[in-house]
Amino acid sequence: MNGFLAILLKECSHIRRQPSTLFFTFLIPIFEMLIFGYAIDTSVEHTPTIVFDACRSRESREMIDALANSRSFRIVGEAMTHHEYEHAVISGEAKVAVAIPPDFSQRLLAQREAPIQVLIDGSDSQVATAALHSSVLLGLNQSIARAKVYAEAQQAAVARDPAGRAALPIDIRPRLLYNPDLESAHFFVPGLIGIIMQVVTLFLTSLAIVREREAGTLEQLFVTPVGRLGLMLGKLVPYAALGFFETLVVLTVMVFVFQVPIRGDLLLLLPLSILFLLTALGMGLLISTIAHTQLEALQFAFMIMLPSFLLSGFVFPRESMPEPIYWLGFAIPVTYFLEILRGIILRAADFNDLVPHVRGLVICCVVVISLSVSRFRKQLD
Repeated sequence: MNGFLAILLKECSHIRRQPSTLFFTFLIPIFEMLIFGYAIDTSVEHTPTIVFDACRSRESREMIDALANSRSFRIVGEAMTHHEYEHAVISGEAKVAVAIPPDFSQRLLAQREAPIQVLIDGSDSQVATAALHSSVLLGLNQSIARAKVYAEAQQAAVARDPAGRAALPIDIRPRLLYNPDLESAHFFVPGLIGIIMQVVTLFLTSLAIVREREAGTLEQLFVTPVGRLGLMLGKLVPYAALGFFETLVVLTVMVFVFQVPIRGDLLLLLPLSILFLLTALGMGLLISTIAHTQLEALQFAFMIMLPSFLLSGFVFPRESMPEPIYWLGFAIPVTYFLEILRGIILRAADFNDLVPHVRGLVICCVVVISLSVSRFRKQLD
């Protein structure tokens, strides 16, 4: 630890003299959180839809009104011919096309099955899946509504509710926990905290040390009586402090801007955040021992960030990934931290609930720090 305080003061002075470091640490994460927090939304609503009504009856108009009043579809036009109806999907004008046949009303009045054709653009699987489920659910709801009218008119029903009205025989009452409004921000914003923390600490640490190597000042430190541990910690502690303060800032943005409350224990979240910060700083230090230029450091950092973004469960559920890719995700530290963030913030999980994820993060931290320290030699290559 010889020279630790001197290196610490030197690094703090270096950060103070470079406004770009503070800009990258604080303003960029807030900007990214605001942009991605508002931009990332998995709920598919208001899908552009075109309608071809060949029946022109009261029943067909009721069906179109039900389609327009749902949040899933947005009617952007009405086709006059069957060619226009199909061409709207081919040209991309609409993602969904609904065709009501000429005998739609007659079939309903005759108590026969009345088909409705729905064409869905499957090029975007997420939009197509949502439109498929919404169209089927809309047809089911309209069918149930008509069936209840007939049941009331005939004074016969399979089942009745406490008020005596016709009802379905099986009453399923689902209840959504933790995010009853299904707002995407409640799922993505806590995950954004982990991704942003890793980006900032990883880039700051790796670039700071490589920058000194390029400038030749790292060689000057090697010839001083500063110990290897003191040199390493003296360079990492200031960035750890910046990362911890950044964590408090993004948590504040999450609560007051995106209205995502912290349901769990904040005093549990902060120490676990420090554990993740140490892991991210260790990865930055490890990159700095491999890269010799800032360009190489950036390339290595992006090599780490891309799997962290795609394989950690931040965007795509890990359970649906192929088994080798699923197991590869366990080697990524942010995988465990995302579970910790979402567990404490959304589900009010306590430490006992998070033991498997904390254990995995500790193992990653020990492995990364050990590799970084073993490679951070106080000598020139």
